[in-house]
Amino acid sequence: MEEVYLALGTTIKQAGSKAAFRTVDFEANLAVAQAGLAAGARRIGLVSAMAADSRSSVFYNRVKGELEDALTNLSPETLVVARPSFLLGDRDALKQPTRYAEKAGIWLSRLFAPYIPANYQPVEAHSVALALLATVPVFQGRKVLLSGEIQQFGQNVKP
Repeated sequence: MEEVYLALGTTIKQAGSKAAFRTVDFEANLAVAQAGLAAGARRIGLVSAMAADSRSSVFYNRVKGELEDALTNLSPETLVVARPSFLLGDRDALKQPTRYAEKAGIWLSRLFAPYIPANYQPVEAHSVALALLATVPVFQGRKVLLSGEIQQFGQNVKP
């Protein structure tokens, strides 16, 4: 095993509290990364959040940023962080209801797509997976993939 991919996440509402959210989005992901590196992995791919920042005043973004920082501190050979905007995909199949604000944001971003920078446009979940699968095995060091770049990996490919 040379690679570890981390895409585990929840919402504060689904988790039930900020502490439970942190347990899933930070602690569980970090534990998997640590176990993977201990087993010989050298590369990590992470699905994070567009506004991830360990100094953010927004709890969600701060936790995502803290995870990115913690993974960086593990010093893997490669760390590729995908920071998608709104994620598109079959949420019903995953039993994940679309949040109302997210649904409105996706609708508005599609309506105004020609005027919205690519990094703020919604991206298909399968494009995020393809971007990580294509980048993690070949990249050295730390790289952040934003939605604009991620979208290119899903062109002409259907899930």
